Amino acid sequence: MSLPKSVRLVEVGPRDGLQNEKQPISVADKVRLVDDLSAAGLGYVEVGSFVSPKWVPQMAGSAEVFAAIQRQPGVTYAALTPNLKGFEAALQAQVEEVAVFAAASEAFSQKNINCSIAESLARFVPLMEAAKAAKVRVRGYVSCVLGCPYDGEIDPAQVASVARELYAMGCYEVSLGDTIGTGTPGKTRHLINVVGRDIPRHLLAGHFHDTYGQALANIYASLQEGIQVFDSSVAGLGGCPYAKGATGNVATEDVLYMLQGLGIDTGIDMDKLIAAGQRICEVLGKANGSRVARARLSQ
Repeated sequence: MSLPKSVRLVEVGPRDGLQNEKQPISVADKVRLVDDLSAAGLGYVEVGSFVSPKWVPQMAGSAEVFAAIQRQPGVTYAALTPNLKGFEAALQAQVEEVAVFAAASEAFSQKNINCSIAESLARFVPLMEAAKAAKVRVRGYVSCVLGCPYDGEIDPAQVASVARELYAMGCYEVSLGDTIGTGTPGKTRHLINVVGRDIPRHLLAGHFHDTYGQALANIYASLQEGIQVFDSSVAGLGGCPYAKGATGNVATEDVLYMLQGLGIDTGIDMDKLIAAGQRICEVLGKANGSRVARARLSQ
């Protein structure tokens, strides 16, 4: 299959990237990051999540962030909402798109959100109904699609089953997440082939962690299978809590560099993107997780 001419990158740094950080991050710094990312040409930014501060303290100020960002025309500013209460809070904050998540692993679902896969999906029914009534689009995530820290290998048919449920509920797009980064290109292509029997490939996205250094290879494999949407995090923000010392989300800069080399259009300005990532890394007092950014900044 020929490679797509354009790709949409879903920037998850402000949410998935920052949520694991231990140190407090000011609303102003979160707002600056979101504004820097949209100025760099990112057309989709996941700004925050509306979850209990007890579980994810770093996301407590999401409503304030949404109130302060400079919304650019044509940019989608989204939030993660695990339940109806979270969705209602997001609606009050004028969030224009939300995301829900389910796991492909029973053990991960129990450890992560204290319920079974079926119970987690049932929680989304009132949320989906409310979103439909409010004309808010919903994106779906499936985690642990290529491996689980508790269950090990995951049957692609199980991934397809969960993805199919989210799609049937009304999710316009389903992102397949390699949460612990153990996937390899062959397994990635096989997974897409299985899930693609139930959901059109143009409605699927890839979310790859780089724990084992396979993220870019898996993205390329996905491109070969017709996937045109990928989640990534500026400066590689976001660790993997299941593999000590390992990296987490694939860096947006690294994905962009590969796509540019393949002649695939994204509409993103590399220099502005690198500047955005470096600034938030300086705020956090940590090294930039993007290999491309580190190479460019050292020149």
